[in-house]
Amino acid sequence: MGLKDAEKRELIVRRAAQELRDGYYVNLGIGMPTLVANYVPAGVQVILQSENGMLGVGPFPLAGEEDADLINAGKETVTEVPGTAYFSSADSFGMIRGGHIDLSILGAMEVDEEGNLANWMVPGKVVKGMGGAMDLVAAARRVIVAMEHTTKRGEPKLLPRCTLPLTGLKVVDTVITEMGFFRITPQGLVLEELAPGISIEQVRQATAANLKVSEDVKTWQI
Repeated sequence: MGLKDAEKRELIVRRAAQELRDGYYVNLGIGMPTLVANYVPAGVQVILQSENGMLGVGPFPLAGEEDADLINAGKETVTEVPGTAYFSSADSFGMIRGGHIDLSILGAMEVDEEGNLANWMVPGKVVKGMGGAMDLVAAARRVIVAMEHTTKRGEPKLLPRCTLPLTGLKVVDTVITEMGFFRITPQGLVLEELAPGISIEQVRQATAANLKVSEDVKTWQI
């Protein structure tokens, strides 16, 4: 495919943004998913929530317009939208655990055929903890994983079974990579859409999981 890392991320988050629906309360995970805030479709009103206690997160600020007091859970500077509310992280997690988040978009190290998710640690490496991902995947009404299709070494991240410590069991509904749009179903992992310029065979070669292909698989338009 020959895309640079930044081009892959933009392709992924643009497609993920198309899953936003009017009136949704949405949490964007640390890293690539936060970029979705820059691509909310015209005419769609969503309310973005951040675990550190902000409801009404706007797009990233332009250079020189950053406000150091406005940050998301990943310590990145953000903007606010009219009506933005601020509260404690305890209230924020009460909102999450109470089932008030319609959609959570987050990254992953591995996803498997059953929708199990590993996205918080690699054994032997120092980590601060799981953070809010465990609560989000357990309580959000829908979970989308936005990630690159393979590791930096070219190893598949869509697997028959996750090998890393799990964040949640059978929690992932949808996976979006720079190669395609995948649904986790009772029958396993299903390819529903191809990214522009990608073939089914290329997806199969980069995927370790048992891949089923939808009868009406199409190329996505963004």
